[in-house]
Amino acid sequence: MNPIVVFDLDGTLADTAPDLMATLNTLLAQEGLPTLPVSRAKSLIGAGARALIARGYESAGLELTPERHELLFQEFLTLYRQNICNETQLFPGVVAAMDSLSRSGFTLAVCTNKVESHSRLLLDQLGIIERFAAICGRDTFAFCKPDPRHLTETIAMAKGDARRAVMIGDSHTDIATAQSARIPVIAVPFGYTDQPVETYEPDRVIAHFDLLPEVVAEILSGR
Repeated sequence: MNPIVVFDLDGTLADTAPDLMATLNTLLAQEGLPTLPVSRAKSLIGAGARALIARGYESAGLELTPERHELLFQEFLTLYRQNICNETQLFPGVVAAMDSLSRSGFTLAVCTNKVESHSRLLLDQLGIIERFAAICGRDTFAFCKPDPRHLTETIAMAKGDARRAVMIGDSHTDIATAQSARIPVIAVPFGYTDQPVETYEPDRVIAHFDLLPEVVAEILSGR
């Protein structure tokens, strides 16, 4: 089994906030509610679409019933699928970092709280889907982040070596998941979190993906 690097998707591999927020704003506007600026993404995105919808409506002073929440979630999925890569872009250095890791013998995988079908569609439209041995969303298993099994089962599905695994994420959810799984975690500070990622004590924080291959090698050499 190869060493493995597992990436979160939203806010880690790609800046998905413009398209996610645009979809949320479509739902809000349909009900005559105030729309939200993309600058609010850090406090809204990160725990999946259901949480995004709930937080968006809470910002308008509304609490959703379970039935209404589910209807909005299904509508969100349909709208977002139609507009999943209008403005979404990979963060600088992602492709070069993955190239370097692959040349060094690493398997790559994605573990995200975005639903799997949307994750695959987005990664395909971004042109990087073939790089990943496994793409596991919030509905791939009966559990999702921050349950550590979401990460460990992603590693198993990718046939990676869990003893030589590193998680890359941008949020408290990612960091807590990796820590619970006893897997080292590298955080990026440019994603979606309302607190500095250092607050959650990842093993390392990198400001740019250019640093990723070197930092992954350093962490695994110390295990």
